[in-house]
Amino acid sequence: MTDAIIDLLHQVMTSPWVYLALFTVALIDGFFPVVPSETSVITAGVFAATGDPNVFAVIAVAALGAFAGDHVSYLIGRTGGARVRARLKPGTARHKAFSWAERALAERGGLVLVVARYIPGGRTATTITMGAVGYPLRSFSIFDSLAAGSWAIYSVMIGYLGGLAFEQDPIKGLLLGLGIAFTITALVEAVRYVRKRRAPVREEEPRVLVSPEG
Repeated sequence: MTDAIIDLLHQVMTSPWVYLALFTVALIDGFFPVVPSETSVITAGVFAATGDPNVFAVIAVAALGAFAGDHVSYLIGRTGGARVRARLKPGTARHKAFSWAERALAERGGLVLVVARYIPGGRTATTITMGAVGYPLRSFSIFDSLAAGSWAIYSVMIGYLGGLAFEQDPIKGLLLGLGIAFTITALVEAVRYVRKRRAPVREEEPRVLVSPEG
């Protein structure tokens, strides 16, 4: 059974279509975050340790797919942002939340975008909100290139290291890579939880950002 799985994965990863598949998965995950793009990229990284697929090509297509997907998400927010603004009445809680989000992203938008890339569910929420509040597309593209590129390198190299550690057993390499990714994600979430618990509540900062759906 294990040999059959390895053979199937090997056939998929050595196919020239794997690059298009990785690009597509990373793109769709940008605005429909149920597609396991990180798992797919880590898996490709594991097999890249054997020389096929090419590790640099995997990084490139994963980054480009993530970059394109984030821009689709941004445009979804940008398109719906006008309707959100039109429904908001000055002085209401939602109007204050939207205004605060606009200020916060104007001040720390680039940092928020890069950090959100590594938070489960955070990327899509952030990119949609940045579009909804009218964050400048040029600045969004610059910071998103950094976010997408760093994510692609991080994901591929986790798999690549797992593949090197278990070169003769890709399944163990994949499990190691996924285990490292899960551990890092858990640590990030733990740090965020602790910081949120310790941070003083500021009345001028609403807890909920407004989404395009209102």
